[in-house]
Amino acid sequence: MDAQGHGQADDFDPADQWVFDPNTGSYELRLNPAGDSADITPEDRPAPSRPRSRRRAPDPEPEPTPPRGRRRAAGKPGKPAGPTSRRKPKPKKSKAKKALYWGSGTLAFLLVGGSVAAYLVYQHLNNNIKKVDVGENNAAVSDGPMNILVIGTDKRDGKGNEGYGDAGSVGHADTTILFHVSADRTNATALSIPRDMITDIPDCTTRADGDKKFIQGEEGVRFNTSLGQEGRDPSCTWATVEKLTGLNINHFMMVDFNAVKTLSSAVGGVEVCLGKDIDDPKSHLKLSKGRHTIEGEDALAFVRTRHSVGYESDLDRIKLQQQFLSSMMRKMKSSGTLTSPSKMWDLANSATKALTVDTGIGTVNKLKDLALNLSKVDLKNVTFVTVPVVDNTDGATVKLDEAKAEPLFAMVRQDVSLTEVKKKEKADKAKQAAKLKGPKADPANVRVKVLNGSGRMGAAQETVDWMQNSEGMLRSSNGGNASADLKKTTLEYAPNQADQARRLADSMGLPATALKEGTEDAAPMAEMTLTLGADFKGAGVPIAAPSKAPKDIQRVEADDKSVCAK
Repeated sequence: MDAQGHGQADDFDPADQWVFDPNTGSYELRLNPAGDSADITPEDRPAPSRPRSRRRAPDPEPEPTPPRGRRRAAGKPGKPAGPTSRRKPKPKKSKAKKALYWGSGTLAFLLVGGSVAAYLVYQHLNNNIKKVDVGENNAAVSDGPMNILVIGTDKRDGKGNEGYGDAGSVGHADTTILFHVSADRTNATALSIPRDMITDIPDCTTRADGDKKFIQGEEGVRFNTSLGQEGRDPSCTWATVEKLTGLNINHFMMVDFNAVKTLSSAVGGVEVCLGKDIDDPKSHLKLSKGRHTIEGEDALAFVRTRHSVGYESDLDRIKLQQQFLSSMMRKMKSSGTLTSPSKMWDLANSATKALTVDTGIGTVNKLKDLALNLSKVDLKNVTFVTVPVVDNTDGATVKLDEAKAEPLFAMVRQDVSLTEVKKKEKADKAKQAAKLKGPKADPANVRVKVLNGSGRMGAAQETVDWMQNSEGMLRSSNGGNASADLKKTTLEYAPNQADQARRLADSMGLPATALKEGTEDAAPMAEMTLTLGADFKGAGVPIAAPSKAPKDIQRVEADDKSVCAK
């Protein structure tokens, strides 16, 4: 709606909503198309200025609102000069800075697309966002690693989703990506989960309109049935992914077909590359070999295509989706997008309309906080990787390749990057790894007390039995339960026990980060303390994640512009 209140609400230009505020002596943005202040909450309203003396200068008469927020200069020929405010006008912001303010959490959907801030558009954008109660209300931003579940549903109802197959379908988890961001925000891994992978869906509880509904799980079914089918909502997909990967999810974001069309248009198109001509009658994608900038229906057709690339499988379609998302993230970080107020507004408006999220990030403020935190990740350290699978006997589905998937999941659980990161981090890791280098004590001379902080009953005794019977560490003992459960296993030892610590770390596959060396030497017969954490998977199972991802897994680097689909 324009400044005079004409037109549709979705069509108004926020740049036209600048009005004079006599309390501050400057112009402010009033988002409500009707011109009143109902859309600006009390906490968002600027505080009134404090008078410099007890005598208050008379309020200036408001001038007619100049276009695009520019104040008319006093005393301009042909125009009467109005009274002058005693407050100095605020310094003007640069175009780039204004553009950043317009972002308002837009890039939360793409997670690391760029750093943006909200600027008095909360009410309008908040009303766009849809929320689902998944039984978790996590803080928008938390310390340590974060896992965000991104779900693309193929539901056919709703504006912009008509005409794509089964009319009225409640949809499935058609495209699912678990986005893991490292604790130090230097890198991120995006795990694409194939929709046709056979897995187990655990029991889950939905909470629509405050009413709890228990939905029984299923074994040996397609992953995509974790959403929509049997009344399942994103909380069921959330539970399925946690069970599959062993990772704890912080938040989810869900979008539908229409989101791809509106977001790709909002950024002015997304560049993609094809290694051959494509004419897919099912997705309606018709593009020649080479590079193209696509948006709207063409963008949706691109991410839905599979019958004209590779082996015509969902895995080939995932490659297209990873290429598309990587390119969109690069476009959103480009200066052409960040310095264009109209693009940033279109992007913010489109993204919030497209999103369904958990209650923990169900406002623009919270989405903005999440986006700003995650935008610290450099795109060159973002890797898209497909969960390893093998063909199933039926020829239509796939099964988890456990030999490759478990090491990959372990790397993500332990925050091991799939890309090269900053030199400082590499130096820190090298310093930590040095703890594992050096002479190792004979197993018979290893003295250690084992505490159970894993949450698994009998884990300490299981470990002691394995140490004594399989590793020859006869001087190990069961110390019972730890005072509290731990996320990660730790080994505390004195400097003069370093050789024993290295032997135990080598036997158990402990990472260097698990070793906690004290400052004073211990008595000759003193025991080290091993506390098992939630990362303990069983006696003899290495706790440390591999340093490199398994070979031959499907992966795309977000900063790689050379990717071309074939």
